[in-house]
Amino acid sequence: MAAITYDQATLVYPGATSPSVDALDLEIADGEFLVLVGPSGSGKSTALRMLAGLEEVTSGTVRIGDRDVTHLPPKDRDIAMVFQNYALYPHMTVAENMAFALKIAGVDKEERASRVREAAKILDLEPYLERKPKALSGGQRQRVAMGRAIVRQPQAFLMDEPLSNLDAKLRVQTRTEIAALQRRLGTTTVYVTHDQVEAMTMGDRVAVLKDGLLQQVGTPRALYDEPANEFVAGFIGSPAMNLLSVPLAEGGVVLGGHPVALPRPVVTALADESATTATLGFRPESVDFVSAGDGVPVEVLVVEELGSDAFAYGRLQSDAVAGDDDKLLTLRADPRRPPAKGEVVHIALRPEELHVFSPRDGRRISRTGG
Repeated sequence: MAAITYDQATLVYPGATSPSVDALDLEIADGEFLVLVGPSGSGKSTALRMLAGLEEVTSGTVRIGDRDVTHLPPKDRDIAMVFQNYALYPHMTVAENMAFALKIAGVDKEERASRVREAAKILDLEPYLERKPKALSGGQRQRVAMGRAIVRQPQAFLMDEPLSNLDAKLRVQTRTEIAALQRRLGTTTVYVTHDQVEAMTMGDRVAVLKDGLLQQVGTPRALYDEPANEFVAGFIGSPAMNLLSVPLAEGGVVLGGHPVALPRPVVTALADESATTATLGFRPESVDFVSAGDGVPVEVLVVEELGSDAFAYGRLQSDAVAGDDDKLLTLRADPRRPPAKGEVVHIALRPEELHVFSPRDGRRISRTGG
């Protein structure tokens, strides 16, 4: 096991006008499970491939433990990679697939068999060791790919969207198994996904990338409660945070024709930017349903009843012209008494759970509760 360090690591593909990964600074602790997350084209898989040695680093360094591996070939980095498509050999049995890398490395037959049996026991693959991959389900094949990584006893596991080929139910089950397995083995793991729910439920910490730039790294809770900017706020959380461009007013902003007070430091910071608008953010659960006249009116267009949860989707009812009054809002409602489609509800925003973002560069000026 070992810590991993990206130090100003940059990759520019030949002919590209901008870096795919731009000056990435990231420290991953020994034994940590770190998730790289972001939309397509954000640079997350490229960052992983730079660590694996599958992409040539243009500038900066990559270290595993105290070794600079920036220009080492993949075979000399002591890492094991798990791919999206499993990459199993169809003509080999499960046991042969798991042992193949050890065989190539010259590990003796008894040691290979012992490591395969141990990994198969951990992954509940013992009944399938003599089967070929075509006789396995998608989830079983993914476990074989994991087993092949485990038997190598590497310093780090690198996983590139390993669950994206599985159906939704199996994906939930397998991500739980991977997270539990990593905690049991204690091996440093870097995991790439575009699914922020996956990221939030698996990672000790999550690193959010956009356009090759690291936006924020922190615990799932820190990213949810204290997003560094508007992009992270909108990307992390399911359903997503409501983000609305609203006009400034004396002491705060105006939402749907109703004043919303903001703390004086936030108002001062916006004034220092000479702003006339701000982006107001609030989570679907950060509202209270109140009586008419006590809150902001919202016309409910769609209601999702999910059993333990209910979400109402609606638009602000307002005569105001400025701002994002026509933007769809997501509101968490009482699942036993959700509003009806077409109903006008009134909401009050919880002041301590509001977020305010700069209209100039999208950074969070303040979460008004702290």
